Amino acid sequence: MSSDTAPTLLTLYRGLPGTGAYSWSPFVIKLETRLRFAGIPYRVEAGSVRNAPRGKVPYISIPAESLYEDGSKSAPPVVMGDSTMITKTFIEKGLTKDFNAKLSGSQKLQDIGLIALLEDKLYWYNGYEKWVLNYYTMRDVILAALPWPVRVVVGLMAYNKVTRTLTGQGTMRFSTEEISSLAQEIWERINGALIEARSRHVERGGQGPFWVLGGEEPTEADAALFGFIVSGLVCYAAPQTQKLIRGYPAVVDYARQIHDKYFPDYALWA
Repeated sequence: MSSDTAPTLLTLYRGLPGTGAYSWSPFVIKLETRLRFAGIPYRVEAGSVRNAPRGKVPYISIPAESLYEDGSKSAPPVVMGDSTMITKTFIEKGLTKDFNAKLSGSQKLQDIGLIALLEDKLYWYNGYEKWVLNYYTMRDVILAALPWPVRVVVGLMAYNKVTRTLTGQGTMRFSTEEISSLAQEIWERINGALIEARSRHVERGGQGPFWVLGGEEPTEADAALFGFIVSGLVCYAAPQTQKLIRGYPAVVDYARQIHDKYFPDYALWA
């Protein structure tokens, strides 16, 4: 990965240790994908939620001179959180092109609408599956660095926080069967859109990845969608989601094409 305008020594904090493998977080994968779409080099570290500027991963550290014209090399690195705000800042500072700039008004609405569907709907259904239906699996991976007694206490705190949020947000007001049905409906719609996009791509004689809006370049929605697909495929605390995604060949093909081009150094989901 390289870019003439790319910031140097950008560090992406993913929450868990390890390299060469996808995170369980769709937002971490989303940001990594966006960086790779733009050809921005980066390195990864685990980091800590306690050190994250918005209290969550992913977040980044970037030299001040890469963001600000008057930034000094002696100035401390700038730490930024939230995948969407990081991307917006990079576009504003000219560190990456705006992939949505040439979209029509209706296409921009489609793009942001798909992102909202994933991040404001599907995310909560996935959270219910991970933290409620498969709590112990989720806890023992996410909190693996903690010793056993501490892991139990922190795990219960996390569970209580998640369930309160899911209740207030509305997801836990549905039955397990209803949540499953709602999630399946989303994936069915995504699969249908990807079948159409792939068909247009083939008709144009396109090679390599195809994009969810059917264009010749990725948009912001592609980074988010790839993040949700791959996190669903690699997170074994969400077995229902894994099975659901694998049942849609166009969805898996879409993700595989992006993986092959942009993440050849990463292990492919099993």
